[in-house]
Amino acid sequence: MLPDRAATGVDLPVRDVLPALIAALTGDGRPPPGPGAETSGAAVLVAPPGTGKTTLVPLALADVVTGRVLVAEPRRIAVRAAARRMASLVSGDGSGDVGGPVGYTIRGERRVGPSTRIEVVTTGVLVRRLQRDPELPGVDAVILDECHERHLDADLALAFMLDVRATLRPDLLVLATSATADTRRLAALLGGPGPAAPIVGTDAPLFGVEVVWTPAPGPIGPAHGLRVDPRLLDHVAATIGRALRETSGDVLVFLPGAGEIAAVAGRIAGHRDTVDVVTLHGRQSGRTQDAALRAGPRRRVVLATAVAESSITVPGVRVVVDAGLARSPRMDHARGLGSLVTVRVSRSSASQRAGRAGREAPGRVYRCWSAAEHDRLPAQAEPEIAVADLTGFALDLAVWGHPGGAGLELLSDPPAGAMEAAGASLRALGALDAAGRVTARGRAIAAVGAHPRLARALLDGAPAVGARRAAEVVAILSGDRPAGAGPSDDLVAIWRRLRADADRAASARWRAEARRLRPAAEPTAPAGQPPGGPVTDDLVTDDLAAGLVVGLAFPERLARARDPGGATYLMAGGTAAQLTGGSALTGAEWLAIAVADRGAGRTSAHVRLAVSLDAATAREAGAAFLRTVDEVAWSGGDVVARRVDRLGAIVLAERPLARPDRSLLDAAVLHGLRHEGLAVLRWTRDAVGLRERLAFCHRVLGNPWPDVSDAALLESAPAWLGADLRGARRRADLERLDAGPALRRLLPWPQAARLDELAPERVEVPSGSRVRLDYSGTGGPVLAVKIAEVFGWERLPAIADGRVPIVAHLLSPAGRPVAVTSDLASFWRSGYPPVRSELRGRYPRHPWPDDPTTASPTRRVAPRGRPR
Repeated sequence: MLPDRAATGVDLPVRDVLPALIAALTGDGRPPPGPGAETSGAAVLVAPPGTGKTTLVPLALADVVTGRVLVAEPRRIAVRAAARRMASLVSGDGSGDVGGPVGYTIRGERRVGPSTRIEVVTTGVLVRRLQRDPELPGVDAVILDECHERHLDADLALAFMLDVRATLRPDLLVLATSATADTRRLAALLGGPGPAAPIVGTDAPLFGVEVVWTPAPGPIGPAHGLRVDPRLLDHVAATIGRALRETSGDVLVFLPGAGEIAAVAGRIAGHRDTVDVVTLHGRQSGRTQDAALRAGPRRRVVLATAVAESSITVPGVRVVVDAGLARSPRMDHARGLGSLVTVRVSRSSASQRAGRAGREAPGRVYRCWSAAEHDRLPAQAEPEIAVADLTGFALDLAVWGHPGGAGLELLSDPPAGAMEAAGASLRALGALDAAGRVTARGRAIAAVGAHPRLARALLDGAPAVGARRAAEVVAILSGDRPAGAGPSDDLVAIWRRLRADADRAASARWRAEARRLRPAAEPTAPAGQPPGGPVTDDLVTDDLAAGLVVGLAFPERLARARDPGGATYLMAGGTAAQLTGGSALTGAEWLAIAVADRGAGRTSAHVRLAVSLDAATAREAGAAFLRTVDEVAWSGGDVVARRVDRLGAIVLAERPLARPDRSLLDAAVLHGLRHEGLAVLRWTRDAVGLRERLAFCHRVLGNPWPDVSDAALLESAPAWLGADLRGARRRADLERLDAGPALRRLLPWPQAARLDELAPERVEVPSGSRVRLDYSGTGGPVLAVKIAEVFGWERLPAIADGRVPIVAHLLSPAGRPVAVTSDLASFWRSGYPPVRSELRGRYPRHPWPDDPTTASPTRRVAPRGRPR
């Protein structure tokens, strides 16, 4: 089937390595022997974009095998483009039709015939086919193209193919192709238990590509979620204008998504007099995509997403303008929110994009960033398995018979957290049992060929809303926003627009997907009754039908307005959600949210696609989240006990609970104490003093004297508050609880007996007074006493087994501090004389002896008229 060199239109580099590649696969270049015979059977081809690996290699391989060659591509557009290109090469005159020797199959569309030798499929179709019949009867060779892109389906297809070769089809030839040279892991897996599979490489692209660095002139904000700074789009448009002035040939522009493509198309509208502006992205119909892959009569500017990065050739391109951004899936497992985010392109992807300019002639790439920024880019894009929702991936593994991937050879191990979240979702759907094995329901869900959530919604929603309508809604949800859907976030408005669209080409993919899904949703009709769902279909409005289907798919995203008429919602999963300003859905009490994302720095999710519904439908869709619970909690400064009807985090109804469960009540009171702090208790002067004495002992003597800091007391509150805490029902009970007696429960009995000895509450001074010690500071206990009451003391006593001297705050007869000392003997010698001189004139009726160490202490003032 391989045509001669002239028929390819250009001498593609991969042709020169075809003999070596065939020999690596078959062992000697002859047709492979029958089943069970020894042969290498597997190889890796490293070939940059534009070298012919996607089209020439399958044709060459078809010449050496008798069965069919299956080629798996990561994208639909690549499937159709590769099949059409190979069909034209086989015909010899460029007029070959797909469906003859070369055919293709994508989801919802199959063009093959009895004479088909080469069938091009998406990796998703290959996975489904392997699940149905892993022996792949009639297939002699499988080519897994563009393995470097690391899509989930591609990783899964590779693992399944390796398992098939090891257990069922050792004769099956498997070739993996990659545009990057880092293929050691891939070759090792393909080699199985033996040596690594051989790696065959081709030369670089045919023609050189000049790199022009064109960073934006001013600061550009980082991308968040799907948001791209409009100034970057302005700069891309300006760079396109520069490229049109400085170069010839078509210009291929890489942008992250369809929204940015539309924005840049508007910015370069002034060039339409001299060039045709063409768009190329995943939301378009196949016909529109295919048209972008045909050369036009005039110079073209092709605005494309990453679909043009590899596997396909856009003819006529001599120039590439690269915005340097891409879209990558991300999954917030804690909130159940999956979304696409805008990320910087990897160096590997940037090289592939640049290579599109050198496919047919020397070219030029304008990169909208600097060389220094380029050096900081990641070398490779993250594999999808590391960042995406793995629910469908986990179900495929379970259906294959390897739950969690155990025993399979995967290019990368899936993250444990993501797999746990996927397993929990699948168990909730009834698709997996407790051991992780697939159930009969799981097999039915997998057979639908959609994300498990959507398959569940189709199967469970069809009996209520009809197979046709369930299939149509799921078709909207199952891929990119359909062409012709418009920018609305109202799913029902999009649905109606698609059904009424006069331009059927714009909604062709949606219609095809709905047709594909409908048979899976149609029950077996009783005799004499047509299929298509219950006869009461039409009694359910479009809004409620769509709401039920979306709610069944994403019950944790059922949402209720926080305030009547508002745009802020609470989802059943507990996450806040916000409608875009001006949304037609604003004011709806209930929403079933199909698509939402929570960008960096956002406290709530941004609703991108939803449908309004009523409370009854929300309850039906979210039945698994419905529960009635007794809630006893500390709220608003007191215990609140109520019986609550909930849909997940959403409160549907509540009523007071007169006799709450004692354990719930105890937990709420304890939480309230810890939230409010110890100040909520009753702290008498004696309680405060006791706590200060205990703190002193713990600080000076250590264990077993208890820690009575706030943190320690709150942590051990059940132990020292004991029955007093267990008997509390509300804040008022806590406020009556005397902390002093409770604190003593912290002391073991030997320490309790020695507390007054080691940390006495009061100290008797020479005057006979028993003066309270102040333990509130950290510098030692303080004795605040009038100076006349300590006459006769030569030194201050020490406490804590003599370890800590008392600090005396000596007071005037009026009770004002006149001196602070812990060395009384020193004070009498040097501090007392100036104090005596100052105070004797002010307080003449008080004693001021020359030698206070021998004077009699007193608490009294001398009688009037009798000097002292």
